[in-house]
Amino acid sequence: MIDVARRDRILARVRAEPVIMGILNVTPDSFSDGGRHTTLEAAEAQAMRMLAEGAAVIDIGGESTRPGAAPVSAAEELARVIPVIRHLSRQMDAPLSIDTVKASVARAAIDAGAVIINDVTGMTGDPEMAATVADTGAAIVITYHRGTADEAVDAVADMRAFFDGAFETAARHGIPKERIWLDPGVGFAKTIRQNLEVIAGLETLAAYGCPVLVGLSRKSFIGHVTGRAVNDRLAGTLTAHLMALQRGARVLRVHDVAEHTDMLRLYQAIEEAGHEN
Repeated sequence: MIDVARRDRILARVRAEPVIMGILNVTPDSFSDGGRHTTLEAAEAQAMRMLAEGAAVIDIGGESTRPGAAPVSAAEELARVIPVIRHLSRQMDAPLSIDTVKASVARAAIDAGAVIINDVTGMTGDPEMAATVADTGAAIVITYHRGTADEAVDAVADMRAFFDGAFETAARHGIPKERIWLDPGVGFAKTIRQNLEVIAGLETLAAYGCPVLVGLSRKSFIGHVTGRAVNDRLAGTLTAHLMALQRGARVLRVHDVAEHTDMLRLYQAIEEAGHEN
């Protein structure tokens, strides 16, 4: 059964202020940090480090979503994430998120102690996902993911149509709007230009009245613009996330928690000073 109090604390906090979601990949092949946190000890150490650096949520993934990554069976994904989620939920009070496209993994993760389901297919990949979200009482990150890239598409208009459909699905399954976060899906089935366009058009998502999550950390569009390799994209990541905050983002999903905490503190201090004048 879901920890309702833990779920509701993070839902309320995100509506009150922007927060950082730390990425914890327990995979051997994620594009940036694959293979670093595959043992229980390493995963716990990294989660504790991110919390100490300012993360409000830990997002745990057992299958890489990078382009071209090999698919992972549900059994293998469960073996990777469930022991970590069960252990961390007992060791810390912070909310945990499960990054998965499989309803069976999502359900098991909620049973193990997670309170958020982060589905990069936006509940379109597994026909059981919406029912799983409703049954478990989990919060859900719905990601704009149209399946295949089409450079002729108006990305912002298509994103709006996608989320209109997602809200219809949520309502049909009895998922309350208060438990929904929206993600523009940067890096998923989009051209470089479209990735930039959905970031620039984040106000479209904020207008739905749900918190907006962005995960831009070290992604390829940053490398395309800056010419930097994966592990040399911190400046670009901070810039992109700062611009996302200015357009209404409330959750930043990141690898580099300490640096984003500094950026967020300064952003909030300047915003507060501006409101006082």
